[in-house]
Amino acid sequence: MSLVSRSSARRRRTTVAASLGGALALALTACGSPTSHDSSMPGRDTPSSVASTAQGTHHGDSAMPGMTMNTGDGLVTKKDGYTLAAKAATLPTGKATSYRFAITGPDTKPVTDFAVEQTKRLHFYAIRSDLTGFQHVHPTMADDGTWTAGLGALRPGSWRLFAQFTPRTGAGKGQDFVLSRTVTVPGSAATTVLPKASTTATVDGYTVTVQGELMAGMAHPLTVTVSKDGKPVTDLQPYLGTYAHLTAFHEGDQAFAHLHPENKVEGRRGGPSLSLHAELAKSGNWRLFLQFRTAGTLHTAALTLRVS
Repeated sequence: MSLVSRSSARRRRTTVAASLGGALALALTACGSPTSHDSSMPGRDTPSSVASTAQGTHHGDSAMPGMTMNTGDGLVTKKDGYTLAAKAATLPTGKATSYRFAITGPDTKPVTDFAVEQTKRLHFYAIRSDLTGFQHVHPTMADDGTWTAGLGALRPGSWRLFAQFTPRTGAGKGQDFVLSRTVTVPGSAATTVLPKASTTATVDGYTVTVQGELMAGMAHPLTVTVSKDGKPVTDLQPYLGTYAHLTAFHEGDQAFAHLHPENKVEGRRGGPSLSLHAELAKSGNWRLFLQFRTAGTLHTAALTLRVS
């Protein structure tokens, strides 16, 4: 084969590979009130109640089920001119508190116009450095762009606080962002050992089972099944526009990933199985937090998943 022919063949192979990579990317997703704590025991840092990334394109005012918002790992305070701005470096120990912050744009002014993603304009997460104490809340925004997130009692230690949002106007219009900052909660900070990798977790009498093998940086299907007393659960209620909400954090650096079931919400009842396409960027242990609602109660199950 001539040099020109070989070069053309290589270009064709590169184009095909890029097309396949784009198809995989399209199969993925990363994805109130100050007192609207979305955890299994609202507003509380209680492990007993929990059973134990690159910039993407916005797809409208609600994320498509089964898509992974390509937001990066969330371990930066600033990205593409947008900043998670806050003054507090410490938060009080053992009592509910409010965390105030703003999202500033490339012009350094607070952003006030956000797209609605999964029924909210901004999602806010708190996770301790040992991946315990997970909280998922939806802050309220004042007219000047100041957000107030109501957090439940925090145990001593280092915490990372994540804000997930999509500007609706401005330089970052339609782009999905996850930014984070760390805060310290004073006191004796004993580290909790991460539970061993397991495909099942229990919470509030429910058993959650995860099936599927993951490899770092590759798209793989996951199936989550919810049961109770050995029987399939078929009364999952819609929560944030889906039948379940799944957030994952990487052991060691707290890298963030946000995934959602592919199942479309049809009516008031779902389950027992939820299909997901997942891409976790790094190998190692990830702590998964699955939130689902039944009979008006939000449950949060947690398990450790090993990614090769």
